[in-house]
Amino acid sequence: MADPIKFGTSGWRGLIARDFTFDRVRIATQGIADYLKNSERSTVIIGHDARFLGRDFALAAAE
Repeated sequence: MADPIKFGTSGWRGLIARDFTFDRVRIATQGIADYLKNSERSTVIIGHDARFLGRDFALAAAE
């Protein structure tokens, strides 16, 4: 089993391809989606910055 996702004061902490992976992005995104289904807020905006694979991770979250 993978190590737990670590969050710091600036958000998700980790190395791309080891801690921050497409599978983990999808898992975290699904958790947020499940939470929002049961709340009064259901709108989400997915953004990204110019870092390596940022656009690809945003697209994975949008799937």
